[in-house]
Amino acid sequence: MQAMTYALDIKILAGLEPISSFGPARLRELLDYSHIETVIKGKDPFKAHGLQGQSVYLVDGEVELTYRDGNKVIVSAQSEWAKHPLGKRQPDIVSAAALRESHLLRIDDELLDRMVTLDQFSQHDLDAPRLAATGQEERADVSASVKRLLSSSMFSADNLKNGPLAHLPMTNISALLQRIEAVAVWSGDIIIREGDEGDYYYLIDSGRAQVTRRVGGMVIPLADLKAGDVFGEEALVSGARRNATVTMKSNGVLLRLGRQDFLSLLQEPLLHKLSYERAGQAVAQGAVWLDVRNPPEYRYDKLPGAMNVPLNDIRNAVGVLDRSKRYIAYCQSGRRSAAAAFILAQAGYDVQVLDGGLWSVPKSAPQ
Repeated sequence: MQAMTYALDIKILAGLEPISSFGPARLRELLDYSHIETVIKGKDPFKAHGLQGQSVYLVDGEVELTYRDGNKVIVSAQSEWAKHPLGKRQPDIVSAAALRESHLLRIDDELLDRMVTLDQFSQHDLDAPRLAATGQEERADVSASVKRLLSSSMFSADNLKNGPLAHLPMTNISALLQRIEAVAVWSGDIIIREGDEGDYYYLIDSGRAQVTRRVGGMVIPLADLKAGDVFGEEALVSGARRNATVTMKSNGVLLRLGRQDFLSLLQEPLLHKLSYERAGQAVAQGAVWLDVRNPPEYRYDKLPGAMNVPLNDIRNAVGVLDRSKRYIAYCQSGRRSAAAAFILAQAGYDVQVLDGGLWSVPKSAPQ
């Protein structure tokens, strides 16, 4: 099998099931997550790369499939059969052979299922009991609102695969669609203010913002935010007050979720806590201690082998930390590490929290 250039476009995707129901924008998104393989005549397309965890379509050529029950079927890319993933809801394929040069399209099963589910959400009422009590005009408003949300950056394919929604149960995503709200904002608007209590979790659907903090009477810029970025989670997870101010630098639209909905729908599924005993076992098997306290605290009583990434630098560590590793975040009490772990989990990292922080570590444990 060798990789060759193949002209895949949304017209080809639109002819496949269950992708055919997607609109043009979703189809264009899916193109970025679709992988084409070229199979030389006589080669088994599944010998090197099987079907597990993927939806595999024959988009060009002809292959012969041999099933576990002994039946053999020849599938052409022009056949009705080729509109559906090979090997789904059929006896196991034990071997295959390309009868001529052919092209296979591979899509991650989990991502495709999430995109299909969201597509169906947009076509059906999400809250039938509530909508039953509304008039036709209000029902249309709710439906239009849901469709606008689904086309926002929060529900993009990238967020479904690698972002805040990647590990959420679909029932939680369904609830998010009903509870999240879009708000128009203007340049100069202060969205969250340093020292205030946490009330909302935000995602920038459009526009730009700046994060600042007051240090010694001076306002220090910390970060610039753009469409697709999220903020406001640290205070909600840790229970502390806002540690920075976020000000819009342009007009835009924000998506926001209230504190209680954030905690139940987003934090709980993404935040996993481990006892010191279980965390120690994970570290012995290759996980890495991640100390999110300030450097002076870290130098005083860090756990053996721990790396230090302070909470206020954790966003800068996204893309720098090794995604192939598992991390166990800790601080003194567990509050800062919970906030850090949530930020990393949103970015697709495998990270858990030491339950109770260093307060839970036995005094006899090595330092």
